[in-house]
Amino acid sequence: MLRGYRASLLWFADPAQGADSIRYEEDGLLLVGPDDLGCQVVQALGDWHGLSARYPGLAVEHWPGRIIAPGFVDMHVHFPQTNVIGSPADGLLPWLENYTFPEEQRFADPDYAAEAAAFFVNELLRNGVTTALAFATSHSTSVNALFAQAQARHMRLITGLCLMDRHAPAALLNPAGSGNGAAEQSLVESEALIQRWHGQGRLGYAITPRFAPTSTDAQLRGAGELAARYPDVWIQSHVAENKDEIAWARTLFPQSRSYLATYADFGLMRKRAVYAHCIHFDDDDRALMRSTGAVAAISPTSNLFLGSGFFDYVGADRVGFGYGLASDVGGGTSFSPFHTMLAAYYVGREGHSTSGLSLTPQQLWWQHTAGAAQALGLDGVVGNLLPGCEADFVVLNPAATPLLARKTARAASLAELLFALIVLGDDRVVERTVVAQAL
Repeated sequence: MLRGYRASLLWFADPAQGADSIRYEEDGLLLVGPDDLGCQVVQALGDWHGLSARYPGLAVEHWPGRIIAPGFVDMHVHFPQTNVIGSPADGLLPWLENYTFPEEQRFADPDYAAEAAAFFVNELLRNGVTTALAFATSHSTSVNALFAQAQARHMRLITGLCLMDRHAPAALLNPAGSGNGAAEQSLVESEALIQRWHGQGRLGYAITPRFAPTSTDAQLRGAGELAARYPDVWIQSHVAENKDEIAWARTLFPQSRSYLATYADFGLMRKRAVYAHCIHFDDDDRALMRSTGAVAAISPTSNLFLGSGFFDYVGADRVGFGYGLASDVGGGTSFSPFHTMLAAYYVGREGHSTSGLSLTPQQLWWQHTAGAAQALGLDGVVGNLLPGCEADFVVLNPAATPLLARKTARAASLAELLFALIVLGDDRVVERTVVAQAL
């Protein structure tokens, strides 16, 4: 059964052309219906007058003055760190020790994990995020809780057991099992979770070393072997976020050319491998990202908050590797994609430590929707409104606040409209979030 939604429409007409293919239909119609598997997907979109004439008698939900846009894609967010947002610290490593690690220990409790997962998923959806690649903790209870909540809300979500068998509080280290050391047991648990959850509905699994310093060689080697056995799962970790972290990694893995190369040396760089931050790279690192198909999750609010540095857009584009935007809650300071896009604009403009550039509103929007989906290997699945895409979308109110209404009413171009939303928008702009199987 087809459903129609009438409003202004925003989408990308040709993902191969990226942000340049953005389209805006002032009075549009979005048609949604089931595919062969029963999933709600976009069937057609276009001008209201032209398209509606082809479907007489179609029931249409009309949202005048609103914009239907693709649901946002968050490439890196920490589910257990919701309570850590806004915690003061001198930098990344003290922040982990004083706030993050103590909070994550609580997720061994199934009830605590379940309540946190419900809040986390609701908060993502409330902010218009319909697809997320998320970290859980080193407890299987946290992974199961998050998958269960996402499944209940029909949300596309990817997560996995956090692998860490050294250099963290004992309560957070992966435990040993019957006849297994901690490294081996963590991989046995990971494989069991893959078999239970990966590909169930809209869920996906990510093999998840926290970051190289908190894993032994044995655990990283086993993670690479697991990734080889399951080539369609994702890999996620952190790299080159902070100079102290880099120095630490180099002492632990001196045989590797660089911190990033450590992951390649253990078989953890390929398509569907997502590395958060990727700030302090040289061109060899960038070339390694490009040649392996690994991508970067840019986390600008986190990098600004923790003083980690600035992602080098010019360097990334010069060498050529994929990337998209991420909130990185709780180092990141907001679930809102609008805050993330604005912070990315600030990071792009910074021209003292990197070559500055002015990211267009279209580029920023691309990086948090279709571009992020493309980086995750989900091009044509989420992040867009092209026919065949899963019907994840947001209904935006460009007059959600008095100042925003005043500014958007004066927009003389699509770029001005989008930039006003990016600069002045927040969760109040997201009037409704729709996911494909919950229409």
